[in-house]
Amino acid sequence: MAFPLNATPSLRNGIIIAVSKAEIPKSMNRAPAAAGGTLGLRIQRLGTTGTQVADDRVVVEAPLEIQIHHPTLGGEAVSFGATMRTPGEDEFLAAGLLYGEGIINLPTDIEVVEESTRRPNVINIRLSPNVQLDVQAPVRRFSAGSSCGVCGTTGLDTAIARASLLRVEPTGPIDSDVLLRLPGIMRASQSKFTDTGGIHASALFDFTGKMLGLTEDVGRHNALDKLVGQNLMAGQLPLVNRIVLLSGRVSFELVQKALRAGVSILAAIGAPSSLSVSLAQATGLTLVGFLRDAHCNVYTHPERLTGKVL
Repeated sequence: MAFPLNATPSLRNGIIIAVSKAEIPKSMNRAPAAAGGTLGLRIQRLGTTGTQVADDRVVVEAPLEIQIHHPTLGGEAVSFGATMRTPGEDEFLAAGLLYGEGIINLPTDIEVVEESTRRPNVINIRLSPNVQLDVQAPVRRFSAGSSCGVCGTTGLDTAIARASLLRVEPTGPIDSDVLLRLPGIMRASQSKFTDTGGIHASALFDFTGKMLGLTEDVGRHNALDKLVGQNLMAGQLPLVNRIVLLSGRVSFELVQKALRAGVSILAAIGAPSSLSVSLAQATGLTLVGFLRDAHCNVYTHPERLTGKVL
């Protein structure tokens, strides 16, 4: 079934509104309001036995612009960039992104973080005067999709060189059986994924397998930024003797973010890229991919794992 789009598209609460209400059948006219990062929809489900109207939920994807305030910038705020994200925990997303970019180092580097009262989907970060802000340094100038990471950064060579200088601190061992249990623990806590089947997660564990935190977002990079920002603001960085588990694949920038946060083991349900493996090997990070309840691939520094590694 196709619906004519004869209305002017507009963005309302992060949702593009473009369909004339009069042209939608009454059976598909109701949609529960977005709550907790998901939106209820009335859909037609097609199958071999026919079609039926059904309720469904999709993850919300909406823009977020980060505005930085600092004495060096004078009285005007400077836009750090805009990205597509799932609304919720925006303050952690902004803090984690600024931390990953090396603009802030401590929770006290942020004086105030608040949503704009004048413009929707804008968050204001007021930095402490003690922060040494280089106004000439490369910053993000992009309007990125939720899958975008380093693609919005100017000075890619600088980012790679900076990440290569990081080193993972020595840690104690972890039993590989503990590692294999983590996907099930994370999956049981992914409420938005249960609702939509279309959202990424980043989960934090200690070496006993206890989950210490979980964040979800339509963007892989955003989910990790939220997790890092959450721990930054709680004063719990660096994440030594900690494991971060990602729901998707591992790109260079996700390894970079994990290294910056001091993570000891970065594991993923998906595959790593060649550059992520090279960076993990050079910096002492244990990188695990294709993690399942019965097997995994250990790409770098297996010496951190004990027991039977499959």
